[in-house]
Amino acid sequence: MMTSNARGNKPAASDRAPDLDAFNKSLSGNAPPTGLSPVLSALWWAKQGDWDAAHRIVMDEDGRDAAWVHAYLHRVEGDLGNAAYWYARAGQPADSGSLDAEWSAIVAELVRRAR
Repeated sequence: MMTSNARGNKPAASDRAPDLDAFNKSLSGNAPPTGLSPVLSALWWAKQGDWDAAHRIVMDEDGRDAAWVHAYLHRVEGDLGNAAYWYARAGQPADSGSLDAEWSAIVAELVRRAR
């Protein structure tokens, strides 16, 4: 949801979450773009292969989105029992498709919501 600043103006483009294309292009960098939500940052690190960094981020977050990313990470790890717990917390069905497809679907939804 887009919020307005104290003057009623929309945030500057640089203050908003990147669009999906910009997020995906950022994956060639050394660090996630500034201003990303923690859950999108976790997904950025997950795509880089840094499961521990991604997991540390979502462990410190509450909410359904963090639980969804947490579920995905435990699925990546192969811990399907733990993943099932987090899918339930997220209110999401357990995914059984490819990990890449799930990552893309979560990113697309979270970017959409953040814009």
